[in-house]
Amino acid sequence: MSEGPQIAIPAVYMRGGTSRALLFHARDLPGGTLDARDDWAPIFAAALGSPDPRERQLDGMGGGISSLSKVAVIAPSEHPDADVEYLFGQVSVQGTTVSYRGNCGNISSAVGPFAIDEGLAAAAGETALVRIRHTVSGKIIHASFPLEDGRAAVHGDFAIQGVAGTGAAVQLDFLDPGGSATGKLLPTGRAAETIQVRGTAAIQVSLVDAANPVVFADARSFGLSGQETPAELAADKNLLAQFEALRAAAAVAMGLIETEEEAYTKVINIPLVALISPVADGTADLRVRMISTGQPHKAVPLTGAMCTAVAARLPGTLVSAAIGSEAADPLRIAHASGILPVDAEVIDGIARRVTVFRTARRLMDGRVFVPR
Repeated sequence: MSEGPQIAIPAVYMRGGTSRALLFHARDLPGGTLDARDDWAPIFAAALGSPDPRERQLDGMGGGISSLSKVAVIAPSEHPDADVEYLFGQVSVQGTTVSYRGNCGNISSAVGPFAIDEGLAAAAGETALVRIRHTVSGKIIHASFPLEDGRAAVHGDFAIQGVAGTGAAVQLDFLDPGGSATGKLLPTGRAAETIQVRGTAAIQVSLVDAANPVVFADARSFGLSGQETPAELAADKNLLAQFEALRAAAAVAMGLIETEEEAYTKVINIPLVALISPVADGTADLRVRMISTGQPHKAVPLTGAMCTAVAARLPGTLVSAAIGSEAADPLRIAHASGILPVDAEVIDGIARRVTVFRTARRLMDGRVFVPR
């Protein structure tokens, strides 16, 4: 960190899946360990350009939307089943809140390549396996990807919808993903229930926690077909307020927070809100529109897709009912940018594993400047 009007902090700017984030070594931040994260929010907010009431983040590295307003902090792990520790932070665009609750599957795909390229994990040969421990949940993620000259490969023929071109595939195996934030796959013990949402009628939902907690609701509960574009959803401020009210009520019901007010000030990113609807033409198994941090996603949050695949294999959920038959393997999820296949293994009501494929790429490295 340099002296003067600004602080310079070593950082790497990476794309992981359909998101981008600033990645830091814990050693380069105040306190030097992941336990010091309570002091980092002002640094991360300033680095990304928050707060910005106009939602552009022009004075920082963010992109004005939730998928581009993220950070990750990495450190060596002492856990016997992990190579590195990984902390994900969702940074508010309009405010300065940084939420470390929950995870981002897309940014998880950047952690393995970062760890190899930064010398935090060792690999030899043509492929790497990096064992990642998500610090907050304690869950283990295995990231497998090809190497080029000892570094994470960039070139490949794997394409993901929402990202132009192709790249080297990163396979992510989320082990034992159930109860990532609440400790339970079904936080209330019920596959479906009705909750009262402030300012609207009671809504039937499924509350599921796998990789990230998600509140699933039928799109028709909001007078929607489920085929609306993210832009159409974002243009209706009253509708967005209803989604946030649903998220707040679900957060309380799932035990993530004690009061709905905390959903607006402390835990801004979970649970994800998923609007589901059936697909009639057979091109996919389920249609999903997701809202995260108050914004409709142009694709689908990867952890939300993983939770959807698990929910599809739990009898009695709205997801399994919308599919109307035994869940396909992998489950094909239609979202606003295309179709995403997700493979989930659920045995006797226990989520054993979820597997997805992403691409990732280092975009820049150097120092990010934060006003002192």
